Amino acid sequence: MKFGGTSVADAAAIENVARIVSAERAAFPVVVVSAMSGVTDGLLSATPASATSVGPIFQRHFRAAEQLLNGSELERFAALVKSAEAQVRELLQTQPTKSVQDSIVSFGEILSSALMAGVLNQRGVEARQVDARRCIITDDEHTCAAPLLRESFARTEEQLRALVEDGVVPVLGGFIGATLQGATTTLGRGGSDYTAALIGAALKVDEIQIWTDVTGVLTADPRVVPEAQTIDRLSYSEAAELAYFGAKVLHPKTIQPAIENSIPVRICNSRRPQERGTLVGPQSETSPRTVKAIAHKTGVTVVQITSARMLGAYGFLRALFEVFERHRVVIDVVTTSEVSVSLSLDEAGALPAIVEELQQLGTVGIEKGRAIICVVGEGLRGTAGIEARVFSTISDINVSLISMGASSINFTFVIEEERVKEAVTRLHEEFFSHKEAHRADR
Repeated sequence: MKFGGTSVADAAAIENVARIVSAERAAFPVVVVSAMSGVTDGLLSATPASATSVGPIFQRHFRAAEQLLNGSELERFAALVKSAEAQVRELLQTQPTKSVQDSIVSFGEILSSALMAGVLNQRGVEARQVDARRCIITDDEHTCAAPLLRESFARTEEQLRALVEDGVVPVLGGFIGATLQGATTTLGRGGSDYTAALIGAALKVDEIQIWTDVTGVLTADPRVVPEAQTIDRLSYSEAAELAYFGAKVLHPKTIQPAIENSIPVRICNSRRPQERGTLVGPQSETSPRTVKAIAHKTGVTVVQITSARMLGAYGFLRALFEVFERHRVVIDVVTTSEVSVSLSLDEAGALPAIVEELQQLGTVGIEKGRAIICVVGEGLRGTAGIEARVFSTISDINVSLISMGASSINFTFVIEEERVKEAVTRLHEEFFSHKEAHRADR
């Protein structure tokens, strides 16, 4: 059971999580928590010159503890908060490196997991905080470390199995790990979901639950389409596509450990725990309308490389993609013609250096302010007319790049960012309105 930052944001939220976990005691739960919402950002923004600014972060934890704990539990946690603040202040005075940054931000999860374990114990649920750095072993790529699966699975089994079998609820902080040498690392933003999936896979659990502030995966971003509906079931493939193309409720990396171990992943709402949310598994329910959801991603840049050297040549695409590999930039959508390649990316920080290298291969054009829209559903490739309906619905909106056929469950296109809300709203109306439901029934 993984609970995100908004689910442990304050005393009332933590109390609510304790009730949810208590109700699942018979299922032998393992709990993973994020830092309180806003804490990671606060720790990341701290500098040596503003070291005193971290004080309110630790006071926030202490105030929540005062409302939730008493006696020895409160004393124990208060001592931990005091020690954590002293360590962060000391780290802020050292040479700023990615390793130091990981050590500083790790205290968000360390404190939230300690507080959660204390609250469970005080509510009569035997729990124990387990330092996730004893379970999740990673490489030394600080701020975006990759787990070493064999070592992580072995350590997780060693640290948690006996506790679970004894009926003790282990509580771990997500997002953090350690190298084989013991240096603190982090898995990148959103990494708490990944932690939960890794632990779930290591223990071969029946279900991985991601508890957040929305009821499952929706048919579109509710900030754009307020009437978006919860999807009951998704396949791993559908969920992975939605996650990659902007459905932030599920971190993309979460899917892989679940797929490899055939573990269902359920997305639940901690504010409405009685609702079952979305279940993601090997199989998906077939939808009469074929389309399951519409995801989108803004802040996209389109890069076009044109070169006559492409014509009938081999090795050109390899040279092109090696440029992006050297700069560790992920490409989303790719289309090619005889003499040009167009591709999209959402990390533009390294763009000037990338363009300089690409100009050795051909003429480079840049289009900023673009958005990707991804239409997802099992069976899209084999369903006639879906693409025609999409493009007729947005016929007055210019589409600059289209990717179809690379997957049987999605097709993707790029438009101007300023029109993305309009396009997503129209598409949702086309595929999820009452009119469409009646059409599917017939």
